[in-house]
Amino acid sequence: MTSTIPAAVASAAREFGPAPALVEPAVGEWSWAQLHADVRRVARSLIAYGLGLGDRLAVWAPNSAQWMLIALGASYAGLILVPVNTRYTGVEALDIIHRSAARGLVVTGPFLGADRLAALRAAAEEERIPLPRLIVTLPDDWKTFLAYGEEVPAAEADARADAVAPDDVADILFTSGTTGRSKGVMSAHRQSLAVAAAWAGIAGLRPGDRYLVINPFFHSFGLKAGILACLTSGATVVPQAVFDVPRAAALIAGERVTVLPGPPTLYTSLMDHPDASRHDLSSLRLAVTGAATVPPALVERMRTELGADVLTAYGLTEAVVATMCRPGDDARTVAETSGRAAAGFEVRIGEPGGEVLLRGPNTMLGYLDDPAATAGAIDADGWLHTGDIGRLDANGNLTITDRLKDMYICGGFNVYPAEVERALARLPGVAESAVIGLPDPRLGEVGRAYVVCRPGRTLTEPEVIEFCRGRLAGYKVPRSVELRAELPHNASGKVLKYLLRTEAADG
Repeated sequence: MTSTIPAAVASAAREFGPAPALVEPAVGEWSWAQLHADVRRVARSLIAYGLGLGDRLAVWAPNSAQWMLIALGASYAGLILVPVNTRYTGVEALDIIHRSAARGLVVTGPFLGADRLAALRAAAEEERIPLPRLIVTLPDDWKTFLAYGEEVPAAEADARADAVAPDDVADILFTSGTTGRSKGVMSAHRQSLAVAAAWAGIAGLRPGDRYLVINPFFHSFGLKAGILACLTSGATVVPQAVFDVPRAAALIAGERVTVLPGPPTLYTSLMDHPDASRHDLSSLRLAVTGAATVPPALVERMRTELGADVLTAYGLTEAVVATMCRPGDDARTVAETSGRAAAGFEVRIGEPGGEVLLRGPNTMLGYLDDPAATAGAIDADGWLHTGDIGRLDANGNLTITDRLKDMYICGGFNVYPAEVERALARLPGVAESAVIGLPDPRLGEVGRAYVVCRPGRTLTEPEVIEFCRGRLAGYKVPRSVELRAELPHNASGKVLKYLLRTEAADG
């Protein structure tokens, strides 16, 4: 297997040549050979603008063909990619761009009613922080950007690509910051490619597959289990900028999409939407999910209604893909576990507390400019402390039971919200739930459940509480229930519980 991203781009062009690599309807289609040529053009332009080996390029834009070309082109020129979360405000994005010392920025134009560049400039002026000299706005500056590199010989770009080493930093991905300030996770080329190839191998990704990538490219799943997984396997990337059910269904039908990963809410939204039945979704063969509780009934429903095999996986930015189910696993294994160790990882459960520990060649290099946080996350024996609580069954399947920081103590007893959420997932009519602990003068803390109902279904607070009483010990039963139209999520589909806690505290 190739061990740098530039080498993987060239290898894919040789091996897959005329096969489709990237398809964005209304924009264009690229073969693997054409992709290589355009990646080289991007690299030539970045060189022409003065960016050198090891410089950082920030990208603040939604999924698109241009995003993929920019990302691969940056690697080809020997740069370090710094994806920026499209949900960030100008202030948050400025913090990432500044802390990463990015020398260039690619940013989307006005999108979904927000002018990100204007917000970024306003934040920079207020904070008196200079922006990178090179700023490319998509799509308006694209042609000008590419034309700027025409005087740079292709051989110079190829020389840059050849100078990249397997252990060089390929990307800095900032954590979602659900529990505090985000940290920049550094990964080497060999690591990013290895986890991508492992994911693709277990999923059976192959030439001819068409992979609808809705997971954001700025997230490790969209970038590594998306773009890079296709790069190593020859599958076709079909990007979608924002999840929209009718648009996703139309893309699946029109592009004959075969692979569709995403959080559980993606599939329930797709199957429950009244317009979904208008489209032929029979091309789907694989769905990969995680990031939340997946009830067995949902797995069976996905297999029946979508006709796809369903796998679950577990990972985090610091490791990307740590465990994964395998094709053929039964519905209960898929629903109740995240599968077995993958991508060369060892998995064990630490004592006391039951924290999930990971060790392997693809554990992050460390946190950007933060040796103390790195030492706190990776111990002297090389084990990554994930902050997740879990257990392993006799077959080595991992079940995540909660986050260490999500646990609360009710009347002296530990309560793990994920256990309560799994019970709620079995209540007919529940589409999604989140449980947090709130201060209580008598018991210390008590649970509050936030529940989203499936379309056309209704529930009441007493119904939810009574259901829990029949399945959980008294101290685990939520004392209050709020019915919501939706819950706040991060890019990977995880519920942002700190927002719920903040709201509850303010209330």
